[in-house]
Amino acid sequence: MGTGGRAARVEDVHESALGMPHVTVTYGPADNPVYQVGGKSFVFFRTPRPDATDPDTGERYDDVIVFWVPSDADKQALVRDHTTPFFTTSHFDGHLSVLLRGSRVGELSRHELVELVQDAWLSRASARRAATWLSAHPPA
Repeated sequence: MGTGGRAARVEDVHESALGMPHVTVTYGPADNPVYQVGGKSFVFFRTPRPDATDPDTGERYDDVIVFWVPSDADKQALVRDHTTPFFTTSHFDGHLSVLLRGSRVGELSRHELVELVQDAWLSRASARRAATWLSAHPPA
């Protein structure tokens, strides 16, 4: 687990996403939540897909969460650091997002997870909404 308090839980993803302003929730084909700001997804729970499978069994992961990131540099920093639980697949080449299995959320602290959700929201919110939020929540 990273620094910043207790281990994160999947429930913290939902709580953090809903805690951001102007958020709506839609649901995908398997009733999977998709968190949006201004009609743009910033976090969503992905349905099992053939590009994300267990390397030993070949079974599709059924607990993948997608988080948008601000830039490709941010994405690469997260997925290339083998000490983090983040990954990507060829399906997401060129897409500003990282993947995280729900079963590995606890490898992050709650604080780290909240920051990840906030960064995802900021990367998709309008410039005005992002500026308003940042003025009320200056970086520490």
